[in-house]
Amino acid sequence: MTNKERVIAALKHEQPDKTPYHISFTKKAYDKMVKFYGDPNFESKLGNCLTFLSSEPKDSWKEVSPDIWEDQFGVRWDRSIDKDIGVVCNCIVTPDNINEYKFPDPDDPSRYQEYEEILKTKKEEFSVVNLGFSLFERAWTLAGMENLLMAMVADKNFAHSLLDRILDFNLRIIENACSFDIDAMMFGDDWGQQTGLIMGPELWREFIKPRITEMYRLVKSKGKFVFIHSCGKVDEIFPDLIECGLDVFNPFQPEVMNVFEMKKKYGSSLTFFGGISTQKTLPYGTVEQVKEETRQLLDIVGKNGGYIAAPAHDIPPDAKPENIAAMIEILQNQ
Repeated sequence: MTNKERVIAALKHEQPDKTPYHISFTKKAYDKMVKFYGDPNFESKLGNCLTFLSSEPKDSWKEVSPDIWEDQFGVRWDRSIDKDIGVVCNCIVTPDNINEYKFPDPDDPSRYQEYEEILKTKKEEFSVVNLGFSLFERAWTLAGMENLLMAMVADKNFAHSLLDRILDFNLRIIENACSFDIDAMMFGDDWGQQTGLIMGPELWREFIKPRITEMYRLVKSKGKFVFIHSCGKVDEIFPDLIECGLDVFNPFQPEVMNVFEMKKKYGSSLTFFGGISTQKTLPYGTVEQVKEETRQLLDIVGKNGGYIAAPAHDIPPDAKPENIAAMIEILQNQ
């Protein structure tokens, strides 16, 4: 089977010849592994099954002052400590300017100009267009986390207006991206913390669910699969996500949910993507513990498909190189 065929089989809950996998790194972890392997091109030899395509326009990030980066929406990110994402350090949308604020152009051709070439060269891999910070996250980066959460209770008109404008933008991105021969769209939208949903299930169902239903339906109407990346303990809404049309849930964190129980309860409807501990085992475990955890996930969660093996996030800087190498060894040698 090709890597693409393995992923499709897994998504159809069929047993592939081996469980598909995908490994991604933070910058510091990547640099560690270059040194560990003595190979700056080690990532190209991993055998990753997924190819991710960006939905951002060309040159959308600008360093406006040292370690302060501005994105396409005008949001500024302080990357003085976190070099991968950063911390939002401005607030640009308020109830007073919500109608005047100008969104970037979802039809900008530079967003999609590399798709055909990438899809041609990566035809044996499963292609996923990534729309990060897609709804709740986009709203709080624009308006401020505290402001958005308060608005969900005390100024619902503002919260709905902001989320509707983001939804309109997303629907255009989906239309454009799905006109290409891609396999799936992945929406990044962290709703969880270590102990549950940030906004709670009732507000999630009021503000988020109707809009993701619309987004997922549009993707499915184009014959593509739907992925969500949502960190934290969000398993209480798995039935809702299945109802919305979700195919793949990521990052599937073992620190906040029992991954084996989730497979048992929801494995006939959802494919899980992730599951290898980035908060505990990769940073603090032994090589043998990493190998055992990876094998267990492949054997139990990967049984009868429905699983894409991966660390439960981009591998963090504190993960031990020998542990990362042990995980890679098990995944490659199934």
